[in-house]
Amino acid sequence: MIDKHGFIKFMIDAGALRFGDFTLKSGRISPYFINTGVFNTGEKISCLGSYYAECIKDAMNAGGIPQNISTVFGPAYKGIPLAVATAAALGRAYGMDAGYTFNRKEPKDHGEATACMTGNGPSASRVGTEAVLVGSPLNDGDRIIIVDDVITAGTAMREIVPLIRAAADVEICGLVLSVDRMERGHGEGGLSAVDEVRRALGIPVYPIVTVKDIVEFSTSLKIGGRPAIDEGARDRMLSYMAEHCV
Repeated sequence: MIDKHGFIKFMIDAGALRFGDFTLKSGRISPYFINTGVFNTGEKISCLGSYYAECIKDAMNAGGIPQNISTVFGPAYKGIPLAVATAAALGRAYGMDAGYTFNRKEPKDHGEATACMTGNGPSASRVGTEAVLVGSPLNDGDRIIIVDDVITAGTAMREIVPLIRAAADVEICGLVLSVDRMERGHGEGGLSAVDEVRRALGIPVYPIVTVKDIVEFSTSLKIGGRPAIDEGARDRMLSYMAEHCV
């Protein structure tokens, strides 16, 4: 089972989880911020991949994700090292030889990409996907896991999932996140952004931790002999959650 306490400490120690005042893309002022981009050494990204792999294995053991995963997909850009590290950790820890795949932000217009950019017939609906996907090729019948850091509005997933499904007739078995911020989405019904993605795309979502876990564990977690989050920061997080979270 995932050691949530250990994962939160790992994020704080690496500077991936910070407390203060941060302006999000939505314009909201958040009392905490998550940036997996700071896992920028071999040791850190390897450790992060192990947590993702363990989350996937837990979901497999619970029957939520099938055992025979074909590919780990990482959306550009932060998802790229996540996909590589997770695939490596699945092989190292559990003997699963899954591939990894990621997308380009800018389609490739030369080399092997030009070979698939002409023609008609059944393959025409997939024209261009080879120009934007890198890594293990996606094939009909593959079972895919997507890995990413957080979901704020779900916009990226609404772009990535159609891209994956256009490449081949695959089954997307789940989306694994570092943190579920549990913030309300933009639709009606009061769902969180993560729940909106679940409903709109039909994909189960598995966060390693949630913002509630962060508040709970950070209060008791000691960094350098002091609480990882002081009472004032905790109160700001609780106020923010009351206003913006489900």
